[in-house]
Amino acid sequence: MRGEAGLLADLDALAIPFTAHEHVAVFTVAESDTVNAAIPGAHTKNLFLKDAGGAFWLVTVPGEARVDLKALPAAIGCKRVSFGKADDMQRLLGIAPGSVTPLAAINAAPGSITVVLDAGLAAAERVNVHPLRNTGTIGLAGATILDLLRHWGHEPLIASIPVQDNP
Repeated sequence: MRGEAGLLADLDALAIPFTAHEHVAVFTVAESDTVNAAIPGAHTKNLFLKDAGGAFWLVTVPGEARVDLKALPAAIGCKRVSFGKADDMQRLLGIAPGSVTPLAAINAAPGSITVVLDAGLAAAERVNVHPLRNTGTIGLAGATILDLLRHWGHEPLIASIPVQDNP
């Protein structure tokens, strides 16, 4: 597992510009709202999922999105999904719940998980994600996140993620 040190080394070696922010630990999107108010750019929510076929998925969407989990499989090309277990997350990505980020793919063997980035985030100038821990935020271009995933041997999927209507 390369961890945050490996992530920072890759950002440096690849001359990737980013912004970094330290903050209190946040475990949910609701808890992060106060922190996010001071950080410009798109904020994210990450879903660690397992499909009915046993494949693992990491889906990154805008923080305010309410993902339609019944419609999601058709959008990303899999069977019914459920939330993955914390021990699988630790084994595959080397992170704990609350610290989920597409950047955790640095720790994942190619082919062990499919990383999905919402199409709007993929095109965003600045996307804020955790640097493998929930006490920090890194801001990167959406295209840069895709480049990093490819650099680590993953072929990211860009998809229009279905959301539920707000009540």
